[in-house]
Amino acid sequence: MNTQATLGEVLLHGLRAYGATEVFGIPGDFALPFFRVMEESEILPLHTLSHEPGVGFAADAAGRINRGLGVAAVTYGAGALNLINTVACAYAERSPLVVISGAPSRSEQIDGLVLHHQTRTLDSQYRMFEEITCAQTRLDDVNRAPQEIARVLRACRDHALPVYIELPRDMVTAPCAPVPFLSPAQADPSAVAECAEEILTRLRQAKRPVVMVDAEVRRYDCEAAVAALVRRLGLPVVTTFMGRGVLGGHGLPALDTYLGAASRPEVRDQVEDADFLLMFGVIPSDTNFAEPRERLGLRSACHVLGRDVRIGHHHYHAIPLPDLLSALLSRLEEQTDQPVRQGGATYARGLSADDRDVTPSDVACALNDLFAEHGPMPMASDIGDCMFTAMEIDHGALVGPGFYATMGFGVPAGLGVQAASGQRPIILVGDGAFQMTGWELGNCRHNGWNPIVIVLNNRSWEMLRAFQPASRFNNLSDWHFADLSPALGGRGQRVRTRAELKAALDQAVRSPEEGRFDLIEVMIDPGCRSATLTRFVEGISQARAKAAAAMAAE
Repeated sequence: MNTQATLGEVLLHGLRAYGATEVFGIPGDFALPFFRVMEESEILPLHTLSHEPGVGFAADAAGRINRGLGVAAVTYGAGALNLINTVACAYAERSPLVVISGAPSRSEQIDGLVLHHQTRTLDSQYRMFEEITCAQTRLDDVNRAPQEIARVLRACRDHALPVYIELPRDMVTAPCAPVPFLSPAQADPSAVAECAEEILTRLRQAKRPVVMVDAEVRRYDCEAAVAALVRRLGLPVVTTFMGRGVLGGHGLPALDTYLGAASRPEVRDQVEDADFLLMFGVIPSDTNFAEPRERLGLRSACHVLGRDVRIGHHHYHAIPLPDLLSALLSRLEEQTDQPVRQGGATYARGLSADDRDVTPSDVACALNDLFAEHGPMPMASDIGDCMFTAMEIDHGALVGPGFYATMGFGVPAGLGVQAASGQRPIILVGDGAFQMTGWELGNCRHNGWNPIVIVLNNRSWEMLRAFQPASRFNNLSDWHFADLSPALGGRGQRVRTRAELKAALDQAVRSPEEGRFDLIEVMIDPGCRSATLTRFVEGISQARAKAAAAMAAE
């Protein structure tokens, strides 16, 4: 006799139907019933980590790399509140992350009795997550639960933003009907058509148009459509700092990255001299634009972000990016592809395996050589000079906190990338960020992961030192991460020269072992920075000095 599925099972089936491929989590007493269902049902793979920030970053990265939903499951209070920063990162960077928190049962919610893990009130946690998620629900009514789950998961998928689901522990085993699948919210066809016509008109009038792409293009699985549009019109295209890796592998010339004052001069001139800037999914942030010149024409640009389109003073609401791209391409069906008007970026190759000290740019060159010989590998990067170093690596799949700029993302994100994609990743991380979340590598053994982790160790918070060099608090102790690797189940090597770096990378690629990570600790002199970070610091410093002088003169 068939028995009706439980609410916990129904929720997992709903997650899978809406695009989730695994769950990352840490159990706790209020979440134990749900974790039991996950383990016993095997509806979605469950990966447990060591600390909730790692859970959040891994789930976020899994959603980013797979263009699906990332899922983080935690307990009430101490677990969920540990996720606040990671969910804020996902919200700021438009990543579809589902947070599932266990919660007290209805019988435990007794007036006058304060429960452990409770803050101000039992609803305080829910209200905190309202600020950093686009939809929320508490599954305390089994009759309404299927529709509520569908509503929240559709919002996560449609808006590419985090959502919050609270699951009281006494509801997990309640019999429940299946979750309906809700189609994406439909756009007004006439509005999409009018918007597409206006964009094409502006493009035809422009003499120096440029397309700029950011991560939202990948979130909505629109890379092939954007690449087709670029080829059809022969448009030059650049990525943003956070959009690095978008459009890789789609037959376009190597893309360069616009970094405002930190851009290569020819890229900066191309973007800032454009008479029409078509921005797909671009977050207009200080990190993406990095102190642009005043002439960057954002007011007259076409800005497509978050289902809204702004073209100058015109504002189109509820225009999904896939619908807009489909309308643009349908109007260009009779037009043949044009040569893309850009020379293509170049990336250093041919590292000399000599006894010279390694620099961050040498790491980029070594990885370019590695990918040229063995094929591309997905990358996860933390923030700091490792992220700027990633800008010097040939265009490929990359996840990193380029806008929100939180430390600690890199290592757990790399684990999420491998869990979701099945591919062995490269992880780039600085020694300061590794101190925060690098210990999640100890979970590789029981999950079967084997990333290649490159720690740029300069015994410093170097990016902070770049802007405030005299402060001693930027100094860090040498923790000898390579020596600690065997205790965590990995293989570690400390390298100082370019020859040692190449040998370590060759060994890591040549002899992979399931469940064993390879950690290469690259010792770098304090003050030695990548070429890209050097341009970034110089450009921003000059722009800020100029602005300060202008204010003083007023």
